[in-house]
Amino acid sequence: MDNKRETFNGHPIYSLSEIAMSLHNVIERTYPQPYFIKAEVLKLNYYPHSGHCYPELIEKEGNKVLAEIRGVIWSSQYIQINERFKRITGEPLRENISILCLAKIEFSPKHGLALHIQDIEPSFTLGELMRNRAECIEKLKKEGVFNHNQQLKLPLLPKRIAIISVETSKGYSDFITTLTGNKHGYRFETELFPSILQGEKAITGITSQLDAIERRIDDFDCVVIVRGGGGDVGLSCYDDYTMAHRVATFPLPVLTGIGHSTNLTVVDMVAHTHKITPTDVAFTILQAFENFDEEVNNCRTRIIELAKNMVTTLNLDLTKTEGDFKSLAKDLLNHHSKELLSLSKEISSQSEKFTLSHKYRLKALQDTLFKESPKILQRHLQQIDEISPKLEKKSLQLIHNQLDVISSMEEKIGLLHPDNILKRGFSITRANGKAVTKASELKKGDIITTQFHEGETESVVQS
Repeated sequence: MDNKRETFNGHPIYSLSEIAMSLHNVIERTYPQPYFIKAEVLKLNYYPHSGHCYPELIEKEGNKVLAEIRGVIWSSQYIQINERFKRITGEPLRENISILCLAKIEFSPKHGLALHIQDIEPSFTLGELMRNRAECIEKLKKEGVFNHNQQLKLPLLPKRIAIISVETSKGYSDFITTLTGNKHGYRFETELFPSILQGEKAITGITSQLDAIERRIDDFDCVVIVRGGGGDVGLSCYDDYTMAHRVATFPLPVLTGIGHSTNLTVVDMVAHTHKITPTDVAFTILQAFENFDEEVNNCRTRIIELAKNMVTTLNLDLTKTEGDFKSLAKDLLNHHSKELLSLSKEISSQSEKFTLSHKYRLKALQDTLFKESPKILQRHLQQIDEISPKLEKKSLQLIHNQLDVISSMEEKIGLLHPDNILKRGFSITRANGKAVTKASELKKGDIITTQFHEGETESVVQS
């Protein structure tokens, strides 16, 4: 006899397991074979202990999630799928990539809906990366910033270098070793701004370090981004629009060495200079210094040659000038000799006339002097007789006054004589033969001598 189904208000009641099993049967009948499904891996959820992988798959439109389903890859299949993916793309399965997977749709009454992934096509992921890269390039060109960083002028000698890399990476080690170990002994100022160099976290890490460098933009001449080689998937972050736009619009020249010859990324394209390896980037910077050295040496050679030519030309000009000068000097000397002879004759003639003319004037002056001299002498003698008594009186008066002043000073000096001062009860204290005027000049243990009017005594300073 069949069990009668329980009802509620006339409606049948079903158990949860019945509904779950019904869904299982419907899905099994509706989706009997695997399907190719494209999705994005939000989280990989790989468990090394069991070897199973439970990826969270989503479909997005912009930033909006349209669908989300849990996936399952059993350990045996995951090993095969991951090895093939790694062999073709150069990188293992990871989060935040688009995939095309062959999966069977399953519904478990206990675990719910899931996609049992049987295979993943690596070529689809590479194709998606190429499509995203093309869209990024087109967007940067439309914004007019694709060549912006390339238009910046790299300093003649880029000595101060900001480096975005990982201190333990071989790429960073190769760059520093090549740069600092150059045979010419060029010296550089480098500063490392560490960042993750692959995957989604590299986008945030590198752009944030570019922000840090820009805040100290006056400290650097250029920026270098270097890493070791990697597969195309590992480099996909360098095709990201956010990172590429930051590099393209960065106010300092950016030099990159982030991949091999087959890995030209969008960041490489928009950078001021891109090279295959970090070592190539170092050689590029060193080449700027070598070019400058060569130009300086060329200039030095040209200056020496010009100097030699100039000296030769000046010597020729000097020889010619010397000959011209001698000829002109000889002509000038002859000309002035003639003028000097003529002038000498003229002076001799004029001197005789002048001497004769003044001879008569001197005779007249002599006569006048003999006539007037006695009168002048008599007048001055009379003046001396009048002044003599007055001068004698004034002199005696001045002498008496000075004698009084001297007498007064002698009396004062006598009063100030040390003997007189000592008589009044004063004393003189000496230390090491010098008079002591301040107590601070003495220290404990000093021997001092005290002189009185009659006699002296010695003392020892106690405090």
